[in-house]
Amino acid sequence: MPRLLCLALFAFSLTANAQPLPDSFLDGLEFREIGPATMSGRVVDLAVQVDDPYTFYVASATGGVWKTTNNGVTFEAQFQNEAVHSIGDIALHAIADSILWVGTGERANRQSSSWGNGVYRSTDGGKTFTHLGLDETRHVGRIALHPSDPDVAWVAGMGHLWGPNPERGLYKTSDGGATWERLLFVDDETGVVDVAVDHTNPDILYAATYQRQRRAYGFHGGGPGSGLHKSTDGGRTWREMRNGLPEGDFGRIGIALWEADPSVITISVEQGWQYNASTAYGERRAGVYRSEDRGETWTFMSDWNPRPMYASQPYMDPSDDQRIYMQNSFSWSDDGGRTFTRARQSLHGDDRIVWVNPADSRHVIKGDDGGIGISYDRALTWLYVTSLPIAQFYRVDVDMRDPYWVYGGLQDNGSWAGPSETYRNRGILNEDWIKTGGGDGFVNHVSRSDPDRLYTESQYLGLSMLDLGTGERRSIRPGDPQGRIGPRRNWTSWGPGVPEPELGNAMAPANWDGPFVLSAHHPETIYAATNIFWRSRDGGDTWEALGDLTTGTDRRYMTIMGQVPHDSTLSLDDGIPYWPTIASIAESPLDADFLLAGTDDGLLHVSHDAGATWTDVTERLPGAPDDLWVAGIEASRHAAGTAYVVVNNYRNDDYGNYLYVTDDAGETWRSITTGLPHGRVLRTLREDPREPNALYLGAEIGLFVSVDRGETWTEWTANLPTAAVNDLVVHPRDNDLVLGTHGRGIWILDDLGPIQAAARGDASPLFEPPTARMIRYRSERGHAGDMIFYGQNPARGALITYQLARGVSASDVALDILGLDGSHVRSLRVDTSAGMHRTTWNFRHEDLAPAPADTTGGRAGRTGFAPSGPMALPGQYRVRLTLAGEVFEQPLTVMEDPRLEVDPAVRSDWTETQFAIGDLWNTVARDAEFVVHTEAYLSSLGDAVRASSERSEIAELSRKYQELMSRVRSLYGQVGGWTGPMTADQESMFAYYSEMLGRLAEQAGMMRTRWLPRVNRGLPRAMRLQVP
Repeated sequence: MPRLLCLALFAFSLTANAQPLPDSFLDGLEFREIGPATMSGRVVDLAVQVDDPYTFYVASATGGVWKTTNNGVTFEAQFQNEAVHSIGDIALHAIADSILWVGTGERANRQSSSWGNGVYRSTDGGKTFTHLGLDETRHVGRIALHPSDPDVAWVAGMGHLWGPNPERGLYKTSDGGATWERLLFVDDETGVVDVAVDHTNPDILYAATYQRQRRAYGFHGGGPGSGLHKSTDGGRTWREMRNGLPEGDFGRIGIALWEADPSVITISVEQGWQYNASTAYGERRAGVYRSEDRGETWTFMSDWNPRPMYASQPYMDPSDDQRIYMQNSFSWSDDGGRTFTRARQSLHGDDRIVWVNPADSRHVIKGDDGGIGISYDRALTWLYVTSLPIAQFYRVDVDMRDPYWVYGGLQDNGSWAGPSETYRNRGILNEDWIKTGGGDGFVNHVSRSDPDRLYTESQYLGLSMLDLGTGERRSIRPGDPQGRIGPRRNWTSWGPGVPEPELGNAMAPANWDGPFVLSAHHPETIYAATNIFWRSRDGGDTWEALGDLTTGTDRRYMTIMGQVPHDSTLSLDDGIPYWPTIASIAESPLDADFLLAGTDDGLLHVSHDAGATWTDVTERLPGAPDDLWVAGIEASRHAAGTAYVVVNNYRNDDYGNYLYVTDDAGETWRSITTGLPHGRVLRTLREDPREPNALYLGAEIGLFVSVDRGETWTEWTANLPTAAVNDLVVHPRDNDLVLGTHGRGIWILDDLGPIQAAARGDASPLFEPPTARMIRYRSERGHAGDMIFYGQNPARGALITYQLARGVSASDVALDILGLDGSHVRSLRVDTSAGMHRTTWNFRHEDLAPAPADTTGGRAGRTGFAPSGPMALPGQYRVRLTLAGEVFEQPLTVMEDPRLEVDPAVRSDWTETQFAIGDLWNTVARDAEFVVHTEAYLSSLGDAVRASSERSEIAELSRKYQELMSRVRSLYGQVGGWTGPMTADQESMFAYYSEMLGRLAEQAGMMRTRWLPRVNRGLPRAMRLQVP
């Protein structure tokens, strides 16, 4: 038979030059989410339903919007497939509580902050969203709603974080977002970070303008554009409020109106001298202020305002104007802001949002960098929500245990490790994860020579070696022979007169995400980078410097918003205490002498002599921007001179795509960005370890795949939410793709075989399945409630992947499992629609005969439960796909559960025993079918059937058959639950049930020949039963 047209079309799509994968190919390749939710991620806002505080929405910095209707026991993802994932603020209308507004792009101003594309609105409680524009505001500080008109809203647009732009300021809509009017604008470097509306008179508005800008080399968080403004005419005119506030430039300002009396206002004002990222300011010159006359005059209360750039924001208890909650470090005041108490923290200490129940001040919900906390005693003790999977991974790696574990570092939640699979029915639990490091977690690599040795790091290359067995830890950070100085200070940023360390050198400068790699050639060799490229040949005991590969530029003379830094620069370089540094490094797996290093100040170097000398190849990157940031380097596993370099430039407010490859060890480079949509910002690339044509690319927004070495790219969405794919890795043994997302935890695609087949140009509609294991899953937990996140295990059984170029009829397609000798084992259900499909074989032979319906739950002619067939033997099988008569086959290897130690002969006997009991069941079920259905039919006739001894005999026989089926089914289940011979009692059961079957068969014969004919004589002809 000629090859089907659908197959020919598919073959062309893969073999034609520079053809991206069709969407239908990728849609069926779905990822599984494994969490974790034990540490969650940064929560930036809450929107609580006023009349039902158990229903509330959670805004994640980089994980979308989530909704609970049961006070946080469970959550449902709401804002998951929109164009962006980062949220700045959400607002729920008090009257029309099905209307939810979402402002995208977080307001935290971090070096790791993501961006948005304006405002969205839902009118159905978050089920669907409409994009309302304001795209270039990029970061939304606040959304305020009209107290009575759900179509009126005000949006505080902060504008681009990484550069100037005019689309910023305070915007208003009066028609539900169809049109917008800008009410307040200062300049291209100043946006609006906060807005508040007097609910007793919505013409009275307060707005906080904020001048700030971040660059790769630093941050300035204030200026003359920052200020507090008030309007009494709905925003048509404004005046700046200064009476009682300090002179000079402001940084970030937060506004809180007291709900009971909006003439009472609390604000936080950033102003200070000699900024330090750890202690905020050497001297705070502003802080918390209070007004009792709608902002006309202000009283200084205290200078408490920790790290204002991040989350400077007061919150007032709706029932008590003296209780003030303050962010960033969770604290409260009971005297209107004069003094603050830092709370005992059983949760994360870096807080972003607090909500207090207007009807009960004891009920408090807070969002922080670790998730959600709920209190019922006014913030003294907390319930931590453990069901919200919004972990923010920076880096991810895997080990070689079986099942393999996943390792990764998270934003302000340390480093963690957990299994990719458990042998538990419900999947992967939070308690399966272990913490491996503190601070902000980044790169984690398991030693190539010792599986219990983990190299892990915190921010700024806080490198250590952890013994996974004992928990002992050894610091091995290079470049600190005189130790480290206490808090990390901005030594290179402060001006004249700043004290220098007196007892040793300062901490060696390193990138926030300091790179290190383990050598593929020497198990004890480690490469790491600060501003210097380092090598250790003894597992971190000693280090040798291979050169400073940065420009060495002194950023103290570099401007941001036209200003060089000085002692009073607000939030100076927050989050970037060190620059310039090396941001990415790599060693060729095929050539130990070939090293690569990229910096955060625009340089790319290669070495061909193991770091003895370096060549600057930056100018060889075609179209590369000035001052680029090298985000990732991937040296090929297939060709010694091939390497890929991922560049991004968003820190210069450029959101283009920059991706390069060299095939001659850095002599020449070419761009490979065809098919990548603008604005995604590339983060990381991995080459497939089995197929060199297959590449996987993680971006700030999305995942991409190429099967032609980057000539073309296809976005891989499948079931993935919109997410930042900060890192990814292909497991070399299991062939899985593991994604580390910054906001949605870890996702795994089991078996990359179809992608690899496409990279080879293999057009078969049936893909070779991975080796399958006959895992015995179990239940290990008792009653644990519902606040549990279950990470997904791999699909149970043998994973089988096939694709159909177009839909076919069920009669034209079949999918079967065969023995090597061609014997039939199992037929599988087939999805006949067009596209890629995955199914599983559960290692069972065909199901046993179905049980007949009993007299209590069914009616005549309806069949019941069919037990699964006997468990197949481990070994070699064939998967056969038949399409309109054309046959495609692939080999399948099935292995026993690796935990099970059983003699092959015993294992074979066990399967044969299942067949024997299964045959007994089939016989019982077939014999019982007529008896049970007859009894059910006679019972349905009611009084039409005269009582008789024969009628009673039939009823009793039906009950006996059903009892025997129950007993045989129980025996079948018992034997199937233990891989081994039957017990003596089980052997006795089998013999006894076989004997009972013979006796019942005799009575069934009597029913046919004697009892039914007598019953039929008493029935009208139309009601009589046919006797087989």
